[in-house]
Amino acid sequence: MNYEHKVRKEIDTWEQQMFKSPGWLEKTSKNISNRINLFIPSKVHNMITTTIRSIVRTALFGAEYTPGRPVGRALDLEQADQEARERFAQYQKIAVAEGAGTGAGGIVLSMVDFPALIAIKMKFLFELAHVYGYDTKHFAERVFILKVFQMTFAGQNSRAEQLEAIKHWHLEKDRWKSDGEYYKNMDWETFQIEYRDSMDFRKMLQMLPGIGAFAGAWANYTILEELREYAMNAYRLRWLQEQTGL
Repeated sequence: MNYEHKVRKEIDTWEQQMFKSPGWLEKTSKNISNRINLFIPSKVHNMITTTIRSIVRTALFGAEYTPGRPVGRALDLEQADQEARERFAQYQKIAVAEGAGTGAGGIVLSMVDFPALIAIKMKFLFELAHVYGYDTKHFAERVFILKVFQMTFAGQNSRAEQLEAIKHWHLEKDRWKSDGEYYKNMDWETFQIEYRDSMDFRKMLQMLPGIGAFAGAWANYTILEELREYAMNAYRLRWLQEQTGL
């Protein structure tokens, strides 16, 4: 079996895992998160929405996340995967250090962690695009990045919708060549709720005195790992379709 067929099997397994019913631990952490969210002031929720809106706008229209590295052109899939993992290891270390530092500061610094962690994720996704040969100077590639982001941190219905767009990106990308309709038409309330809920019990533990530093490091480690899995598979899926038709 060559490397491309091996990856295709890994992607099939990933898709099956993505839509399996949540287990007891997932349901329990979700219920706890929902209860805690009832006590979070509306101004905090508004801050989360404003932060997400600002970072998404920067991702779509700014240059802050554009990598200085050139776009990978000659890499085969196995080489691209290896470089992607190397890049990921760097960003995961940054996220872990950042989570430990803000977690040690309790609730106040944990709120600082929120925009910082999103920025780390965005920078990683932009780097990943260049690793797999896609130039983030193009507006459509930035929309693809946001769809990967949404797929990773969304509920199952929204996740299925984003996955379908990624699977048919050769058709979907023609809708997003140069305008900002994607940004204008985004359901911001749903976006921020799904993202906030995806942080679940892990990030809640970060706010607790005594264990905040450990919990913050662990939370950011696992959250970045999820992003790596979804993002790499999205780009692998696209690469296989374009290069081999698998």
